[in-house]
Amino acid sequence: MSAYAIANLRAADPHPEIAEYIERITATFEPYGGRFLVHATQHEVKEGSWPGNVVVIGFPGLAEARDWWDSPAYQEIAPLRSRHIEGDIILIDGVPDGYDPASTAKAIRATLPPAADGR
Repeated sequence: MSAYAIANLRAADPHPEIAEYIERITATFEPYGGRFLVHATQHEVKEGSWPGNVVVIGFPGLAEARDWWDSPAYQEIAPLRSRHIEGDIILIDGVPDGYDPASTAKAIRATLPPAADGR
């Protein structure tokens, strides 16, 4: 099952360390099967707020995403970003092939009292 590293990074002033981080990051995730799916492209907010830039890196699985994050190669360059850009970063599993959201709705309905179900 695919997994993703998703970052919401706040805007930052240009800095040589940020440029170096961007130059070096691909080499840190490629050995783990990672690839950019989204890299600081324009996004359109439909609800709420989402300031800054979005980055999504896809991996073959969560183990590979964790191995990349914990790797000496990535940990070596991570401060180049974190010293200059605040943000939120998560690692998350994707859904399996054949995923049906109706099963999630069914599980939610099973926890509701009969009157709250509306049926």
